[in-house]
Amino acid sequence: MLDSIVETIKSMFAEGPFRLLAVFLISMLPVLELRAGIIAGYALGLPLVDTFVTAVIGNLLPLPFVLLFVKKVFAFLKKHHILTSFVEKLENRAKQKSATVAKVEFWSLVGFVGIPLPGTGGWTGSLVASFLEMDFKKAFLACVLGVLIAGFIVSLLTYGVFESLFGVILPWAL
Repeated sequence: MLDSIVETIKSMFAEGPFRLLAVFLISMLPVLELRAGIIAGYALGLPLVDTFVTAVIGNLLPLPFVLLFVKKVFAFLKKHHILTSFVEKLENRAKQKSATVAKVEFWSLVGFVGIPLPGTGGWTGSLVASFLEMDFKKAFLACVLGVLIAGFIVSLLTYGVFESLFGVILPWAL
């Protein structure tokens, strides 16, 4: 399965700047975010630094808009009965996560965004911060730090540092 995904990405974005564009666009998407963007950069044969910088920028770009406008967008969608169940699901998920983050807002948000696991990341962190009504600057800084931490961890794993240090063979590096 992973091989077919990698081959599809390679065939779609095989040439020069299009490879970085693929990393950028994948990193902007919710759920996938920079975790998938860095893996795509590796699969496309891009250097670590180019991939990391592009993925971080792509992941961070939508976050101010999420922080500033998500509650207004959700209210509009619910008022007009557009994707209401999906919006409510996202709101409930953010509220569940916010209980954990609320205790020590800033550092909890950094840790939450920085852990490269499904359901965490900049998008969800921004949703949580928005529902906690955190100060914009504080929330954005926490998300930036978390994205950098997640990017560092995923880069270490993806680009084979752990493989060279510990002999761990990663499935996508075969």
